[in-house]
Amino acid sequence: MTRSVSSPSLPTAWLTPLELGVLGAIWGASFMFMRVSAKDFGALPLVELRLALGALVLMPFLWRARASLRPALWPKLALIGAINSAVPFALFAWAAQRAPAGIGAISNSMSVLFTALVAFLFYKERIGSRRAVAIFAGFVGVVILASGKMAGASIGEAAAAGTTAAFLYGIGSNLVRRQLNGLPAGAVAAATLSCAALLMLPFAVATWPSQPIPAVSWLAAGMLGVLCTGLAYVLFYRLIQRIGAARASTVTYVVPLFGVAWAWLLLGEPMTPTMLVAGTLILGSVGLSQRKAG
Repeated sequence: MTRSVSSPSLPTAWLTPLELGVLGAIWGASFMFMRVSAKDFGALPLVELRLALGALVLMPFLWRARASLRPALWPKLALIGAINSAVPFALFAWAAQRAPAGIGAISNSMSVLFTALVAFLFYKERIGSRRAVAIFAGFVGVVILASGKMAGASIGEAAAAGTTAAFLYGIGSNLVRRQLNGLPAGAVAAATLSCAALLMLPFAVATWPSQPIPAVSWLAAGMLGVLCTGLAYVLFYRLIQRIGAARASTVTYVVPLFGVAWAWLLLGEPMTPTMLVAGTLILGSVGLSQRKAG
């Protein structure tokens, strides 16, 4: 009597969607934590704390794979750390001082489209008509998002900062894939965050606030660094190892949803019609760009 192949157990079957949901919730919360703490720390000191704490959490990965990171690689790691961490983190923190957390969360999702656009422009990768339409729709969503107002004030500058950060993520993703391919992902993340923290340190010291920082802002900054940067990277690379980078990247769909939801539930920030339309366009365009050709 032959035994039929059994389906995955229930805990195993639910593990991936559960971890994707948890990661989306964590990264969505990062925009709320920035919104809470950026006003007291300022953008650059907050980013320094985020980078340093994230690098500290990931340091065991770097230590374990230290032999694979040759000295000649460190200038590349420093450059990618600036492009993929220091500058975009600073842009998102700057935006958080000026606009609701949902603005950064929605504009962040453009990073998937920018990754494809940078690969097409600089590395001659085929973009395809479907992805071209998706990129155009995403840009329309950004324009709509930037045209919105909150409490009578324009949020265009914050949306532009978030979109620029997403563009830098697109550049950084291509550089990591081509310049650091084959290296342990956790070690690369730890090294780039460490380099970014060192690069940001003098700017953070120069702009460190003179007034006392409330305990709630310290707590938010700590959560931003330890949970939303260090531990989130660990979870993300665990997902990549188990299900692959393409499937793990689908977390992009839920980050803005959680970003807006956390800000609404815990900060009382509204979901405006402009944000709803822009978010639908941007997330729809990301979904379209990730569909396999039929």
